[in-house]
Amino acid sequence: MVTAANLGFPRIGAKRELKHAIESFWREETSQTELQRSASDLRAQNWKVQQDAGIDAIPSNDFSLYDQVLDTTLMLGAVPARFGTGADLSTYFAMARGTKDAPAMEMTKWFDTNYHYIVPEFTEGMTLQLASTKPLDEFLEAKALGIETRPVLVGPVTWLALGKAKTPGFDPLTLLPQVIAAYGDLLRQLAGAGASWVQIDEPILARDLSEAEVDALKSTYGALSDAGPKIMLTSYFDALRDNLALAAALPVAGLHVDLVRAPDQLDDVLAAIGDKHLSLGLIDGRNVWRADLTACLAIAERAVAAIGADRVQIAPSCSMLHVPVDLDHETGLDAELRGWLAFAQQKLTEIVAVTRALNGQKSDVAAAFAASDTAAATRRASPRIHAPAVKERAAGVTQADSRRATPFAKRILQQQAQLGLPDFPTTTIGSFPQTAEIRQARALHRKGELSDVEYDRFLKDRTRECVAWQEEAGLDVLVHGEFERNDMVEYFGEQLAGFAFTKNGWVQSYGTRCVKPPLIYGDVSRPKAMTVEWARFAQSLTPRPMKGMLTGPVTILQWSFVRDDQPRVQTCQQIALAIRDEVTDLEAAGIKVIQIDEPALREGLPLRHADWQDYLDWAVATFRLSASGVQDATQIHTHMCYSEFNDIMPAIAAMDADVISIETSRSDMELLKVFADFNYPNQIGPGVWDIHSPRVPAQGEMETLLRKAAEVIDPAKLWVNPDCGLKTRQWDEVRRSTAYLVGAARVLREKRAVAAE
Repeated sequence: MVTAANLGFPRIGAKRELKHAIESFWREETSQTELQRSASDLRAQNWKVQQDAGIDAIPSNDFSLYDQVLDTTLMLGAVPARFGTGADLSTYFAMARGTKDAPAMEMTKWFDTNYHYIVPEFTEGMTLQLASTKPLDEFLEAKALGIETRPVLVGPVTWLALGKAKTPGFDPLTLLPQVIAAYGDLLRQLAGAGASWVQIDEPILARDLSEAEVDALKSTYGALSDAGPKIMLTSYFDALRDNLALAAALPVAGLHVDLVRAPDQLDDVLAAIGDKHLSLGLIDGRNVWRADLTACLAIAERAVAAIGADRVQIAPSCSMLHVPVDLDHETGLDAELRGWLAFAQQKLTEIVAVTRALNGQKSDVAAAFAASDTAAATRRASPRIHAPAVKERAAGVTQADSRRATPFAKRILQQQAQLGLPDFPTTTIGSFPQTAEIRQARALHRKGELSDVEYDRFLKDRTRECVAWQEEAGLDVLVHGEFERNDMVEYFGEQLAGFAFTKNGWVQSYGTRCVKPPLIYGDVSRPKAMTVEWARFAQSLTPRPMKGMLTGPVTILQWSFVRDDQPRVQTCQQIALAIRDEVTDLEAAGIKVIQIDEPALREGLPLRHADWQDYLDWAVATFRLSASGVQDATQIHTHMCYSEFNDIMPAIAAMDADVISIETSRSDMELLKVFADFNYPNQIGPGVWDIHSPRVPAQGEMETLLRKAAEVIDPAKLWVNPDCGLKTRQWDEVRRSTAYLVGAARVLREKRAVAAE
């Protein structure tokens, strides 16, 4: 019989219960015992939901208090020396968030998703061994509840490949024998506890592999195939392509493939699979649109016909970590749109429906298939999806629309004359703390308990205070604080046509940071100005330059659940035209500096190098389309964070932003060397303060980072700013850190002035 499998379930809870429990623990309002009890309750709930839905292969160890890669790092005892030698919960959170004396570990995107993982650190001479039995503990926890699970592990080679060597010239793959030994020990313990299968995720199989990585995969699974339970080797986010022969030859019992991102690979996989079990990733684990069950069934029937029902599993394309928990909580969506959607719990029923249909029980799931067919038909025909005027405007875009009128070298002279900024100008990335008072006022306004007039007065008072404080702090280019905004994507999506929103569609971004991605269901346009009045008001409060703050088209696309009935580039171009209208309206309102954030541009890069250029061409073109409608004297900023830019510097330069701000503090200015080696032509704001950590760095640390930056970048091109927006920080941290930031800039400014005499 065909079996139903799941690769991972959202860990945060339908109403972010895990976030609230962890943050309460961080505030020392609850104990570690209470936190662990909350986590245990969520795990039990998740397992029970999957069991009740009819899932046969239920995952365990897909749960994490922060990040599954960090879990693996702690499990293997790979704790950087600055955090001590412990492997307890305090060490775990210190690695993720930092402490007063120990900066947090680096954080970056998990492949091409908006999920962030904590980057492992590798040093020559480090010793790795099994230091935590979390996968075993959670398997036994489920077993005690009467639920048989399939433990999930991050693959050894993926873990090593995603880490970073801290010893110059050190190859992390030399640690592989130690990692294999630790995994072997764990697998033997799992087998002894009764586990029959284990899921090992090696998503690097969807990337270009080096010869060393190929050899590492062969060594790893040659050693682990007989160590314990049967291994279901999982790959996702793209096709296996030239790695198919390798994956098929590895001595594992099963192979999972992503047939949502890469449906065309099935025939090749069936030809190569041999006697392995095959897990078909047919239900989209990364998007919220309801599956076409009839189409899924037709694909699955081909696999069953080729290799037999007993070797086929039906599964999501990847872990459901990337989608909200339960559509049943979305009572505010209209019936038509709601009928097009499926969240994690609904996707479980889709998996089971296809499985039962394959097992000759189609009459039992006939209602599910009929509802799926109806949803697919109504979505195709719905007039709310298509706006002819939007399509016509996009069709008329020319290359000239995506170019500034004058090269940067000439533009910057006009901008400097207009802005009159000092050397090492200081600014922030945009947002200031979203305090409990602000969140409460927003909630009261949405409930109708705070009138529009009262809410507007409240927000203007907070903006006045913020602008006055920035002037007092000595910042050179100010921001209005974004107190009226809930999220940097959601805020804009709420004002754009073609978007819809959920109330509880939360998805984990990193740690306890959760976002509610908008749903882009139709053609996108801007009915009216979105930010102009707030920018105009803020600028009226100060003679200093006030930045207009916008989110870029690629980031809005990447951080939304995007319609899947047209190419993503078309949707992105529509968003770019809407942002372009906002940019030109800001300029007309007297805003001289406009920041268009694109932190997700690198995130959207395809996993295979062969696909990069096509993506970069349209991603850069859409950013430039959004930014190029202004005069030379208007300065365009962009912000990008937590990404590896080494291989895409020509595309970053081609964006032609006058100023780019980037994350560099966690990496100790390491990233800036890439910009220096490339001879990046425009201005740069390297972050000197890691805002994702509660740690407040001393002014001396910021001065050191700036001196490092000035060694590789012309000081005349350098700005001084935090790594990212400040909405998640507390005001006491912001005040102290900003004072140090401004102080560090002044010290370097004075030294530069003395050197010039």
